[in-house]
Amino acid sequence: MRKIEKTDAPESLIRFKQNNRNARYTDLTEVERQDIRKKCAEEQFYLCGYCCKRISGSSNDTVNEHIEPRNHAPEKDLDFSNIIASCKTKQQCDNAHGSAALQLTPLMSECETELSFSISGRVRGKTQRAKTLIQTVNLGDHEKNNKSLVQQRKQLSDALLYANGVDPGEGLDDDEELLKLVIEDIKAPKSGKLEPFAPVVVNILNGWLAN
Repeated sequence: MRKIEKTDAPESLIRFKQNNRNARYTDLTEVERQDIRKKCAEEQFYLCGYCCKRISGSSNDTVNEHIEPRNHAPEKDLDFSNIIASCKTKQQCDNAHGSAALQLTPLMSECETELSFSISGRVRGKTQRAKTLIQTVNLGDHEKNNKSLVQQRKQLSDALLYANGVDPGEGLDDDEELLKLVIEDIKAPKSGKLEPFAPVVVNILNGWLAN
């Protein structure tokens, strides 16, 4: 997971809120909804805010996800700072979140350190709130919970490591400086996009450094 840095709301949403003081998210037209999806996807370098798989920013594979659920925080219904872009995978991410309150979110820097990813594709929580997040949005702490995501994460992470000259089974033979260079390269968006699961690979490599 990668901390999302929120920016200003899309102009269409700002105008809508100015002209409709008592409106709710359900009152938005597809114009505003699509502008929100596009802006959130851009902020996230076209990765799902939870699982970090590729999203396009269109309604085909992307949904506007409220971090604080609308029925729990109606005052944040149209608050752009409360909305991220999520994939539309069934029983995962936005689709699994429902109305659960999250104590750890992609808007917090701790989301990059309290989740620990392994080369197997699994993820574990280092804190109780991280464990709860993993379970709530079904991020694949074990194959029995989300086999597809665990497998995707392993396959694409392996591919990204190989592309950067790293054998997933061997690491970099304790070459700390080279490892840091690989991390910086993977963290850098290319043409406004990050590779699928890039934050996962960064997390894995930082784990190698720490050990």
